Amino acid sequence: MSEVVNNEAGRRFEITVGGHTGFLQYAKAGDRINLLHTEVPKELGGRGLGNVLAKAALDDARDTHLSVIPTCPFIKKFIERNPEYAPLVAI
Repeated sequence: MSEVVNNEAGRRFEITVGGHTGFLQYAKAGDRINLLHTEVPKELGGRGLGNVLAKAALDDARDTHLSVIPTCPFIKKFIERNPEYAPLVAI
């Protein structure tokens, strides 16, 4: 499987498979990262790439000591299903 890349200039985490790119858009402000929108092309659907993007973004937030604002509904659900990421959520 392809590797997730943090495209800082585009403010999104990206994964490209077979010429198609899925992404997780974000905005950073101070010590917080707002995870805004996750999108996986239909050509890549059913492969769990949304989960791969979510995990990469949340792991990066943990590694860089950022609090997470889970605006994206997919990210909210991912955190509910993976409670080890709950402590990252900004209060």
